[in-house]
Amino acid sequence: MNAPDTRNMAHWAERTDMAAAFRWTARLDMHEAVANHFSLAVNDDGTQFLMNPNQMHFSRIRASDLLLLDANDPTTMDRPGAPDPTAWGLHGSIHRLCPHARCVMHVHSIHATVLACLADSTLPPIDQNTATFYNRYVVDNEFGGLAFESEGARCASMLTDPKIKVMIMGNHGVLVIGDSVADTFNRLYYFERAAETYIRALQTGQKLRVLSDEIAEKTAQELDDYPGQAETHLAELRMILDGENSNYAS
Repeated sequence: MNAPDTRNMAHWAERTDMAAAFRWTARLDMHEAVANHFSLAVNDDGTQFLMNPNQMHFSRIRASDLLLLDANDPTTMDRPGAPDPTAWGLHGSIHRLCPHARCVMHVHSIHATVLACLADSTLPPIDQNTATFYNRYVVDNEFGGLAFESEGARCASMLTDPKIKVMIMGNHGVLVIGDSVADTFNRLYYFERAAETYIRALQTGQKLRVLSDEIAEKTAQELDDYPGQAETHLAELRMILDGENSNYAS
C-alpha cells in the first residue's frame, strides 16, 4: 500500500494524537472490535470534528484515515464513506449540543461496562482513582437501544454541565469527554482503572473503606489541578509507538 500524501491534510497534529489514542486503546483491550468511536472538535463552536471511519479496527487506524465531519450537515449519512450511523447519532449530537465537549471517547471496556450493568452503577470513592471521578460523572439509567440520533440527543442532554466529564451508560458502556485528546484519553484510562478496582473490591465480599465526601472532593479537585499529567501520558505513549516504528502518524 502506498503511503498517503499528508502534506496538505488539515488538523494534522490533532489527527496524530487521535490515532495514537486509538492504537493504545486497542493495545489495552478496551476496544470493541470494529465498533466504538472517538471524536475531536476542530473548530471554535465544536461542530466540525474528526472521527474514526466506519468499521475500521482501532489497531489499524492512521491519522490520515480519520473523517472530518460537520455536525450540522444533514447530508452526512447520504455520502460515500459515511460514518457509522450510531457514531453519527451519538457524537454528532454531542458536538452539536455540547460545545464544551471538545473530545468524546466512547468504549465498552470491560470493567466500565460491568459497572454499567449493575443495578447501582455509582462509583464510590474508595481509592485515589475512584475519587478522581467524585461528583464528575452521571449515570444514564434510560438505555434506549442503539445510539441513533434520538438516543444520541438524549445522551447529549445529560452532559450540559461542564463539570460532568463521564457518562456511565447503563446497560451499555462508558462515554468520556474532555478538552483535548490527551485530557480525554487520560480520563478514559483512569476511569477503567477505577472501575476495575471497585469491581475487584466488590468481589472480595468485604466491607468497603469509602472516603468521606470532603476528602473525595478534595482529592478530585487536586487531580483536576494536577499539572501536565495527561499531556505527558499521551506523549509517552506516542514515543513508545514511534520507537516501534508504528504507522499511526501516517
